[in-house]
Amino acid sequence: MPAEPFLAEQVTAPFAGAPDPGAPLTWGQRALWIAIRRHGASHAMFSLRRVVAAPRRSTVDTAAALRAVSGLLARHSSLRTRVRTVDGELRQVVAERGEQPVLLVPIESLGGLGADDGAAAAQQLAVRIAATPFDHEREWPQRIALLMAGERICRIVVVFSHVTVDFRAAELVLKDLRLLLLRGAVRTPVQLQSAEVARIEQGERQQRRCERAVRYWLDSYHRLPAETLPYVGPAGSPRFQRYLLASEAADTAARVIARRERVTTATVLLTVVAGVVAAWSGSDTCGIYTMVDNRSADDYREAISKLNQLGLLVIDLADKPGFAEALPRVWHAAVDAYRHAYYDPEEMARAHEEAGLPYATGINKHCYFNDIRLLPDAESSGRAADEAALRAAMSRSTFTLAEGLETFTWRMRVEIVDATGGMGLAVTGDTGYLPTEVAERFLRDLERLLVDAAVADLPWPWTAR
Repeated sequence: MPAEPFLAEQVTAPFAGAPDPGAPLTWGQRALWIAIRRHGASHAMFSLRRVVAAPRRSTVDTAAALRAVSGLLARHSSLRTRVRTVDGELRQVVAERGEQPVLLVPIESLGGLGADDGAAAAQQLAVRIAATPFDHEREWPQRIALLMAGERICRIVVVFSHVTVDFRAAELVLKDLRLLLLRGAVRTPVQLQSAEVARIEQGERQQRRCERAVRYWLDSYHRLPAETLPYVGPAGSPRFQRYLLASEAADTAARVIARRERVTTATVLLTVVAGVVAAWSGSDTCGIYTMVDNRSADDYREAISKLNQLGLLVIDLADKPGFAEALPRVWHAAVDAYRHAYYDPEEMARAHEEAGLPYATGINKHCYFNDIRLLPDAESSGRAADEAALRAAMSRSTFTLAEGLETFTWRMRVEIVDATGGMGLAVTGDTGYLPTEVAERFLRDLERLLVDAAVADLPWPWTAR
């Protein structure tokens, strides 16, 4: 565990689990390892911060929490796996037994953030624990801290290395942790672990699937437009900047459209992004990269592994469809992308190099879209569109400057995030193409198109710059 400038005692949770011979890295791990080599291990996307509230039914003390952590690592071999070089190859090395370091942190040591039973303090603690890059050769792929209110554990902070788990795997692990805290055991069978997934990927069936994905990507790349955003002027410092528009109007409008057109809000938002990007680029074709969870087949649904990889959508709007007409087209493009988002990134890189095409090099000039809301369609049966209310809600949207980065993979990344009272529309962009005033206009164009499409059937062009 990294040294921390706050009062904490370090203890350990011993564990012993089933032996495993280990395996090469999974395809998802290889993709992230390429990113680590490009950006350095300190990049924010390489860890996942999570907080678990202690069960309210019973008081959880240190001993009970440590037993739960021990049981969790005994159950999941992925959590006792390190990445090491063996005979010149990176491999997953699974330990049969060991000890998980655990920090005991008194809540009062975090500046008195205990009024909400430690929720704010736990978030602060997660940020601080995640600040030091993981040492994947020596560390277990998670860091754990117990936030203590006296003798009682009020929150458990877990920071996962994204090299070992993706978003879904992290949630499954935390579900098991809650059961261990509450009942002392998990009765369901253990699902596929990371080393098992890697061994499956060595099989002939998955190799054929990779070959199909490579052909799709090469064909798709030739359909992409030359440019996505026009150059504005010299980049600022930091070169890349993230901006956020928190919008109640966008959230309501997306749900109204989804309900009316019988699609998901993710499809609605992809269509809106494609429409605005096409308008800004002046191209009939829009290329959008997106993250795909790869959990729809092969018994992967509850695997504890990093399975998510990039998918590539190519959306053709040359026949100038109306907005509602474009929705199923975008959905089909997304399905194609999802079907071809599971591949060996090293094979993908070799194929691109042989074709004289870039892959995981430089700054990608196309748009990356990522919908990371926790429950995107939980209330999709919302009210019908009230134009006056939606227009009024737009006036309450707030635009803020978020973090800056000196290096980044994408010229522009659009994220859909949860925000208080609505939806967050975020864009991270190269300030030579998306300085603050241009980035705000881009996000407000997304919001405006959502509202316009919620209250009327929009013919082409849906939006004008």
